[in-house]
Amino acid sequence: MENDQDGRELAARFDLKNLPPDFYEDPFRHYRALREHAPVKRLPDGSVLATRYVDVAAVYRDAKIFSSDKKSEFGPKFGADSLIYQHHTTSLVFSDPPFHSRVRRIIVGALVPRAITDLVPGIEALVTRLLDEMEEKRDVDLVESFALALPVEIIGNLFGIPPAERSPLRGWTSAILSALEPALTAEQLKRANAAVSEFLEYLKVLIADRRATPGDPERDVLTRLIQGSTDGEKFTEVELLQNCIFIVNAGHETTTSLLGSALVLLQEWPEERQRLQANPALIKTAIDEFLRMESPVQLGNRVATIDTAVGGVNITAGTIVHVGIAAANRDPEQFAAPEKMDIARSPNRHFAFAGGIHQCAGNHLAKLQAEIALSRFLARFPGYELSAKPTRGGRARFRGYVKAPARVR
Repeated sequence: MENDQDGRELAARFDLKNLPPDFYEDPFRHYRALREHAPVKRLPDGSVLATRYVDVAAVYRDAKIFSSDKKSEFGPKFGADSLIYQHHTTSLVFSDPPFHSRVRRIIVGALVPRAITDLVPGIEALVTRLLDEMEEKRDVDLVESFALALPVEIIGNLFGIPPAERSPLRGWTSAILSALEPALTAEQLKRANAAVSEFLEYLKVLIADRRATPGDPERDVLTRLIQGSTDGEKFTEVELLQNCIFIVNAGHETTTSLLGSALVLLQEWPEERQRLQANPALIKTAIDEFLRMESPVQLGNRVATIDTAVGGVNITAGTIVHVGIAAANRDPEQFAAPEKMDIARSPNRHFAFAGGIHQCAGNHLAKLQAEIALSRFLARFPGYELSAKPTRGGRARFRGYVKAPARVR
């Protein structure tokens, strides 16, 4: 813990576009200093960062004053004629009503309960197969063998992507989402555009096949997305393609991070691990606590549409407001003993899935996968241990592990 002067200096130096190397391993000390000394921090580029729960909640609550439309930000960042610009400005997450409302209705309508329910036997069978494979190896990477393998297969099943064609998905997702980092290199931008291009070409073929041979719209998500909502709303071709990319990316990125972080957290908090193993019924509240402690999405942002104030700090129209999800999720004004993991914490109104009209449409599917996967993993491997220090992904906006070597037993 920093003393008061160290905390002030840490907050004063903070710049999202020039982060120190230690930030990626432990951003929470920086966020703690910001909450205490500069809860609405003016950054060198003119944007502000909100780190208190109450301020993040206020921003999420007012979608009219705090816009999610990123055209004015992403144009200069990506180039307005680029594929990555088209993707991120056409997908659900970076849009405002009425466009956002229409797109969300179509997406939520496609994630029909029967489609989700139908996934359960497949999730259970896949988890069993992955655990069997891990038991044979004993020495495994929890990310590659489990945390990543499961959601990629599930989202592939949800879209009817043939198993042999799923291997590029993770690379495309990583490249596309890495373009959202606060500081973007030319190489990252190049990879992001290439990933969107390749993904689009793949989806065009997949969608053409599904149009030629539709699935059951009550069970097949891609067929439902193609056909539109029950009241006749449909995507344009560009909207369909870009929001398919968005759903596939969102559908496995957060779940991969959740599973990997959960298994590492349980190593770091052995008493909570023992508590969960003694009382498996705590898995639902445990998942919310994993999400609070290590939010897969750490940062969001909005644009002020009028002159307004955040946390008592005046800002002008056009100001980018960074939403400190990870910081808010450890705010002691909202959560008792916020740095301590408590798998029975309730209530637990974290912002891991954002808030307001942009709350994640697929959060129930992510939690369902995690509940089945973690419960069965812990039952099969109660004595699993990390065999080396896990490796972070080196991103500020998204947090998770790329490697977590372990021995299962």
